[in-house]
Amino acid sequence: MIDLRLLREDPDRVRASQRARGEDVDLVDALLAADERRRSSGSRFDELRNEQRVLGKQVAQAKGEEKAALLERTKQLAAEVKAADAAQAEARDEAERLLRSLANLIDPAAPVGGEEDFVTLEEIGTPRDFAAEGFEPRDHVELGQILGAIDTERGAKVAGSRSYYLTGVGALLELALVNMAIAQATAAGFIPMITPTLVRPAAMDGTGFLGQAAENVYHLAEDDRYLVGTSEVPLAAYHMDEIIEADKLPLRYAGYSSCFRREAGTYGKDTRGIIRVHQFEKVEMFVYTSPEEAEAEHRRLLQWEKDFLNALELPYRVIDVASGDLGASAARKFDIEAWIPTQGKYREVTSTSNTTEYQSRRLSIRMREEGKARPLATLNGTLVAVPRTIVAILENHQQADGSVVLPEALRPYLGGRTTLDPVK
Repeated sequence: MIDLRLLREDPDRVRASQRARGEDVDLVDALLAADERRRSSGSRFDELRNEQRVLGKQVAQAKGEEKAALLERTKQLAAEVKAADAAQAEARDEAERLLRSLANLIDPAAPVGGEEDFVTLEEIGTPRDFAAEGFEPRDHVELGQILGAIDTERGAKVAGSRSYYLTGVGALLELALVNMAIAQATAAGFIPMITPTLVRPAAMDGTGFLGQAAENVYHLAEDDRYLVGTSEVPLAAYHMDEIIEADKLPLRYAGYSSCFRREAGTYGKDTRGIIRVHQFEKVEMFVYTSPEEAEAEHRRLLQWEKDFLNALELPYRVIDVASGDLGASAARKFDIEAWIPTQGKYREVTSTSNTTEYQSRRLSIRMREEGKARPLATLNGTLVAVPRTIVAILENHQQADGSVVLPEALRPYLGGRTTLDPVK
């Protein structure tokens, strides 16, 4: 949630943010009106309760007709207090509902526009010229078959579309990537975590995934639990309803988990291979820090992501995501997109978001500094999303015979293996 005081003091800024996101601007005025009703109904309730207390003292001292009249007023007042209490609760719930529907305020530095209006911040590495090398690159599906690494046919047979098996060296490659990511994260001071993949509604809603992203969330209605689409959710909720001492910040966690996404609205997109799937493994970085330090921490998360991709020797670009493509909780987001040779374009492999105080307010997480508690900032960043990283490694490091040269940094996590070779 955003700060209600900011909404009251500068509603035009909130309107501008909603407009830049392509979200409902009228929500701002509806929330202002509900907030006013909440405050006025609260004042009315307090006035009536005060009158009730005064009247109680008067009744104790009154006699005869005066006491009878006061007792009659007491009955009327009790009904008025009950009605005022109900009105206050209704106004409070409405204001809370509208406040939780409002997206985070966009960072003024974020580009404005839709999905294609991102700004490219840098391009790292040079895509290979396969024609100059004398062969046509194979895509990751064909390479996966040649290497005995990916089986999408049996994945579809067993689990339906957008499902897959990683087999042989494919399974080993996933484990190697996860271990390499955890090793980098722990070296940088992150606490490794293996997180729940089933969470309560409060955790999912608190991180902002039951708004515009709800259509892609799996819900187990019988148990009222959600399958997470990222370990950001359980990592954000880890300190729910807690106060963290300022001298313990930043708290940095690296969460490994399975991730589940319905991929609603993507019919016909990336149906071949393992680029867009329903289940995948990921190592996610998550940070709790002070709001004043959040912007600098965001840049650090981006650099850790770049370090990982640099070690994998992949060509990529960094983009500053436009306002209409941010997601409700992010004030600003940087994506890293790796070059995919057979598609002739860059595809997202990691993302890092500064969610400022938005999630901490929703989850009631605060920091205590000099005896005073206030909301803190949370940030997240993908260190490795396994399937897409495997796609990028196979396609960019393939050889004419179907083998794949492993980047040097990954080799220790594969027992010193230097290449992935076609199965006989």
